[in-house]
Amino acid sequence: MQSKAKTVAEYLASLPDDRRRALEAVRRVILDNLDSGYEEGMSYGVIGYYVPHRVYPAGYHCDPKQGLPFAGLASQKNYMSLYLMGLYCGCVDGVSDTALMQWFRDAWAKSGRKLDMGKTCIRFRKLEDLPLDVIGEAIRRLPASVYIEQYERAKP
Repeated sequence: MQSKAKTVAEYLASLPDDRRRALEAVRRVILDNLDSGYEEGMSYGVIGYYVPHRVYPAGYHCDPKQGLPFAGLASQKNYMSLYLMGLYCGCVDGVSDTALMQWFRDAWAKSGRKLDMGKTCIRFRKLEDLPLDVIGEAIRRLPASVYIEQYERAKP
């Protein structure tokens, strides 16, 4: 569900306590591991992490007014979502199971937690569903310069 919140603080304040606490914990892990080439803000009605125009002037090819989306956090109707577009962006020449995606799936499996994931969306109902160390490492493994390079190779 897209929020009309204008700021991350406003978005978080609008959530029930349990969801706010969970998203704040995931947000802390993201921010602690996020490369300086990214920024946090509201994007598409959710908390977004993106490559801003000051770093990548072309912006997102689907909407050049937007920075290049990298990750997102959202409270949906029946679950919470962590979007990790960087894991999927490596799809070049028809190969979507990149080394980063393989590492991610293996690391998640080693955590003993069940992975409920679409292409970029990891769905979870409570914070304990997530191996925060794996999420932090996934964020850390993809600096903005590498993400832009992969995006450039993969974009239509």
